[in-house]
Amino acid sequence: MAVRVRIAPSPTGNLHIGTARTAVFNWLFARHHQGTFILRVEDTDLERSKSEYTDNIKSGLSWLGLNWDEGPFFQTQRLDLYRQAIQTLLDKGLAYPCYCTSEELEAMRETQKANNQAPRYDNRHRNLSPEEISQFEAEGRKPVIRFKIEDNQQILWHDLIRGTVTWQGSDLGGDMVIARTPDKDSDNFGQPLYNLAVVIDDIDMNISHVIRGEDHIANTAKQILLYQALEAKVPEFAHTPLILNSEGKKLSKRDGVTSIDDFRKMGFTAPALVNYMTLLGWTSPDAEEIFTLEEAATKFSLERVNKAGAKFDWDKLDWLNSQYLHKMSPEELLPLLTPHWQEAGYQFNIDTEKDWLLQLTSLITPSLNRLTDAVKEAGLFFADGITLTEEAQEFMTQEGVKEVLEAVINATKSDLTFQEANDIIKQITKDLKVKKGLVMRSLRVGLTGELHGPDLVQTWLLLNQKALDKTRISSIVNN
Repeated sequence: MAVRVRIAPSPTGNLHIGTARTAVFNWLFARHHQGTFILRVEDTDLERSKSEYTDNIKSGLSWLGLNWDEGPFFQTQRLDLYRQAIQTLLDKGLAYPCYCTSEELEAMRETQKANNQAPRYDNRHRNLSPEEISQFEAEGRKPVIRFKIEDNQQILWHDLIRGTVTWQGSDLGGDMVIARTPDKDSDNFGQPLYNLAVVIDDIDMNISHVIRGEDHIANTAKQILLYQALEAKVPEFAHTPLILNSEGKKLSKRDGVTSIDDFRKMGFTAPALVNYMTLLGWTSPDAEEIFTLEEAATKFSLERVNKAGAKFDWDKLDWLNSQYLHKMSPEELLPLLTPHWQEAGYQFNIDTEKDWLLQLTSLITPSLNRLTDAVKEAGLFFADGITLTEEAQEFMTQEGVKEVLEAVINATKSDLTFQEANDIIKQITKDLKVKKGLVMRSLRVGLTGELHGPDLVQTWLLLNQKALDKTRISSIVNN
């Protein structure tokens, strides 16, 4: 059987981390089986769907490296298919028009609530007589279309992640609406709803496997009934675990970030993020944790997807992202850092100062967990002046510190080399008869205003190229 899977986001918001993780699993499954990965945009919610969200979804998938083989297909361009299916169900007597008003439905729900019953449609318009239909039509009522769900029927499937799943028809909320009320002047069916449209699309696109979040399990039961009613082959289903926060609840906006755009702006790289999403609910058979999408695809299987929810671990994501950053060359990393420096207002010319910027990138790379860390780590190299930390201020009161810094000023020249910088440190240590540690700490405070930081000599050389070293040390000594 040819494997054909799809990711089918709704363009009612930016690409969500949960949708993206589902896309990852579908992409890996398709690539593992040399199958087809399809992008379908489920835009039948006309009020909330927006083209900018569609663009965000497409750009987000592309940024993550989840290239699709077919699509994007749009449900709003496939309405005739859905209407044909609705008519087929009506002709078979498996669907019917329901003329209940919103007030009647609300009264029904209130009665159920008062009787401690679960809310459900009571199928009151399932068997309307021609006379009753005529009366409702004369009143100007426009019907929704409902699909019949028998309470006594059992829906069963073998889930490729969860094993055997069983639902009772009585637990599905009564006969299901598959098309909304039509427009006032329309004689056609209203807008088709999700459960119908997705089934027709999956049939038409020959989808072999539906891989999606466990929050769709109830929908799966309803959709299987529609496949059977339309005499179509039912695809295989696999319901992935939800992504949870540290408290074990579904990850949401209250956790600070949910969209792929948010993660990108926070300084995570696409390879690291997609690597991490692969590990959210799936375990590699060789226990490896760092791999490319292509490498993951060679060993991906639904059998190794967990049933339990996958807790989102920020520390793990930071660590994983740092591993990718630390392996990148300065030439690879610099284009990723420059937008963050520009946004911070740092002034530089990428064309004339590229060599200096590459040296700076190399210096700070070991300190980076996220790309955004480069703003803090590189800040002192773009600043005209510095401010001493409280720790550095206290250190400046120690005996011999100012003498060391004055000696550095006298010995420093422009275009300092690595060897010359080290020779100056050795000579000052010898001349002032002090420990090398005092010279090194004094020099760091004079250059950066701090007692800790990246390699001291490299820091000195970079500031020397900008003629900032003497200026900074002098300002501290004189203050």
